[in-house]
Amino acid sequence: MSLVSKLFHGLKSGFLPSASRRSRWRAMANDIIKRSETLATLSDDELAARGRRIRWDARAGTPLDVLLPDAYALVRESARRVLKMQHFPVQIMGAIAMFEGHIAEMQTGEGKTLTATMPSFLRSLTGQGCHVVTVNDYLAKRDAEIMGPVHVRLGLTVGKILENMEPDERRQNYAADITYGTSKEMGFDFLRDRLRMGTSPEDPGPKVRRFLRTLQGGEEPVQRGHHFALIDEADSILIDEARTPLIIGLTQPNDPATVNLFRWSNRATTQLEPRKDYVYEPERRTAWLTDAGCRKVVLMSKPSLLSSMDTERIYTQVEKALTARHAFEKDRDYVIVENKVVIVDEGTGRVMDGRKWQDGLHQAIEAKELVPITAATGEAARITVQSFFRNYTHLAGMTGTGTQAASELRKTYRLKVTRIPTNKKCIRQGLSTRIFRTQEAKREAIVEQIQEMAKAGRSILVGTPSVEASEALGEMLKDKRVAHQILNARYHEQEAEIVSGAGHPGRVTIATNMAGRGTDILLDDDVRRNGGLHVIATEMHSSKRIDRQLIGRAARQGDPGSYQFFLSLEDELLRCREPREVARKQKMAMSNRQGELGRSWLRYFQRVQRFLEKTHRKQRKHLLKQERLRLEQYENMGLDPYLELTES
Repeated sequence: MSLVSKLFHGLKSGFLPSASRRSRWRAMANDIIKRSETLATLSDDELAARGRRIRWDARAGTPLDVLLPDAYALVRESARRVLKMQHFPVQIMGAIAMFEGHIAEMQTGEGKTLTATMPSFLRSLTGQGCHVVTVNDYLAKRDAEIMGPVHVRLGLTVGKILENMEPDERRQNYAADITYGTSKEMGFDFLRDRLRMGTSPEDPGPKVRRFLRTLQGGEEPVQRGHHFALIDEADSILIDEARTPLIIGLTQPNDPATVNLFRWSNRATTQLEPRKDYVYEPERRTAWLTDAGCRKVVLMSKPSLLSSMDTERIYTQVEKALTARHAFEKDRDYVIVENKVVIVDEGTGRVMDGRKWQDGLHQAIEAKELVPITAATGEAARITVQSFFRNYTHLAGMTGTGTQAASELRKTYRLKVTRIPTNKKCIRQGLSTRIFRTQEAKREAIVEQIQEMAKAGRSILVGTPSVEASEALGEMLKDKRVAHQILNARYHEQEAEIVSGAGHPGRVTIATNMAGRGTDILLDDDVRRNGGLHVIATEMHSSKRIDRQLIGRAARQGDPGSYQFFLSLEDELLRCREPREVARKQKMAMSNRQGELGRSWLRYFQRVQRFLEKTHRKQRKHLLKQERLRLEQYENMGLDPYLELTES
């Protein structure tokens, strides 16, 4: 590739920093390290005084880019004293990139959480607040407790926003100089603040008025503005979570007729024939009735309570029931907790308490699982992830897997993805992918490899796509008397304990995507000598970035490590394809009596993964387009674009 071609490719992809920029950042990093070393002789009080002085300079109007070298040097020295850790030159380069509004792509294990202390400190000096956004409550709490003291040593205040906090407690934590929290909690607080404040002296209508009475803590907003957000795992939050808008629901109590409709629709699906009465599109995860199916539904016997219902509403709910039956699976998309349906986030493997599918889908799943039907919800307020983060004056982020999403991040958020070099050379070893005809054959091969690796004194992390898959593999290991730990949505409370012991010799940890982002498995010296952590990926996920996050648990910071994929023609990834297509592929594989297929089959799995990535990208683009139209219409009417004030 010619130099011109390389430059064009770098500009097009949006993630390759120019040589001059990289050289400038490295020179600045070296200067910052020298400055921090001169601070080592200062007492803690003198260091705190330096922190106060630089804050006064920032509030007096000194540009932050002028203060950057001294501010970063102070943070580095504070981290050395508090955490016994010092920022490496490449971490400082990443911190400079984030201050300049980039998303820094730093390989897993390169210390992104420590890196974030520098730009968050500098941006918070003006007194307008800094939000450090993480993917879940566990990481928000952990980062605030571990990294917070670095800022406190320099005279700043640190807060954290967690799920069960009361409004007054949230207001106090948002008032801190630096606040850690999740995008979900911060987004919902933004919406609740809009509802608290109202948009005009006009009466917002009975629905919103009823909702306002349920809010506690008075009418004062809990957030104080949106100055700077630093987003950890930026691709997960800005891309993966962006397919689902944040919605505050208004409870609409179920009348007996509505509950009957949900229950009857679920029973009705058993009488409908696929491809004759309805069509299910796996790539869109939707089902719709054919003309023949509509006629059959009309002629079915129904409870008397349904006689007054609109036929179109009955058709719609039957289609939701079909979608619930075919597209959503227990222990993959949701779990049953205390007789309630709780959504599981595909990208993180964590339960999403308080979240519901909309438009009767959640109730259709409850009817399928024969649990109590919860009240349907209308919309009191709504915002997409894209719109929420575009409210911030300054935005930056960090991730280990931003390259594949660089184009979308640039177009949607105007953020460049910049790749930061590693501190030590990565020596991760990738073993050849193994592909099997059946799930059973694949799992037997996985168990064999786990036993071999455990015998060799390695620690093993097994990544599974769902709760069901993790527990099925756990049962096989139990039968073979192989000691193991399971980390999934059922055991999220034991996460810290399980992760802390995952680096011991012979330790086997089976995990969903909960162990894919933000977790750092520390290795015993014996494990390091024996080859490090071995990651077994039991399936390919819907995005290559999620796969990269999983295998990135191994070989961090120059440690040894390896990974290997095990796939089968019964994998969950293939459920997005037509059943006839998958059946045809399985028939082609029948000739192989060994159960293991050749590597040429890998191309099929890669093609399906690319198809899913493209489908999800289109969904996000469509959602953003709809949101823009909606914002424009509301603003033209003089209404708050985030509140459903048209419903009264």
